[in-house]
Amino acid sequence: MKQLNLGDSKGINRRRLGDQTLHMIFLACTSIGILALMALIVTIVMDGVHRLSPDLFTNFPSRIADKAGLKSPIVGTIYLLLLMAPLSFVLGVGAAIFLEEYAGRSRWVRLIQLNISTLAGVPSIIYGILGLAIFVRGMNLGRSLLSGVLTMTLLVLPIIIVAAQEALRAVPKNRRDASYALGATKWQTVSSAVLPSAIPGIMTGVILALSRAIGETAPLIMIGALTYVAFLPENLLDSFTVMPIQIFNWVSRPSEAFHELAASGIILLLIMLFIMNIAAVWIRNKYSKNI
Repeated sequence: MKQLNLGDSKGINRRRLGDQTLHMIFLACTSIGILALMALIVTIVMDGVHRLSPDLFTNFPSRIADKAGLKSPIVGTIYLLLLMAPLSFVLGVGAAIFLEEYAGRSRWVRLIQLNISTLAGVPSIIYGILGLAIFVRGMNLGRSLLSGVLTMTLLVLPIIIVAAQEALRAVPKNRRDASYALGATKWQTVSSAVLPSAIPGIMTGVILALSRAIGETAPLIMIGALTYVAFLPENLLDSFTVMPIQIFNWVSRPSEAFHELAASGIILLLIMLFIMNIAAVWIRNKYSKNI
């Protein structure tokens, strides 16, 4: 009995040692990632914080660093986001509801879902090439704000569809069964029983997809978004620029002053992304409490 207890004790000690070793490895990996991120943020803040001023918001881009601002890129980013959000939400959530609640599980539906999941991981520049071929040249929309909105909608649609489908699948089956037992139709069940439970996950996925979109540069460069715009777009067919493109333009210049301006632009972009992610968490928690 003593030998058995001694063997058990040695086995427990080995397992504890293994647990502690893995704990230290995971802690080190997490610490390295956090420290690298903090070093990057601190460097950007130190380079760009003294350039944060009202002139940065009220001045247009300029070839003179002291007169340069982000007025047109900020407005272009906001326009792009406000136009893209409702379009991508309606199309993405509508497609997810159809595929998950109406389409069944046929071979073609599985093939479509596989392709959508694949498209969610396609490099963003591919969507830029697609937007250039379809919207800029095929539909003759030119290098306009509308072309940018449609291209970025294509970019986020697969992500929103996948996120919405996962949220719909997470709704317990007994909610649907209870609704049908009360004599509800298919649409009444979806709108009254399924969507209220799935909306936290859907909204979180939509906001995170949009936050990815406002940081993209390659698709908009491909469709011809300008790196220097000293005016505000007045309609959907006007030329435009966004913050990532202007930041890229400033970083590519040899002057240190433009690098500082780029750092200040990155700070503003990070603040926008932070606000959007906080909004996603708040919406998820708010609606989850009401379910």
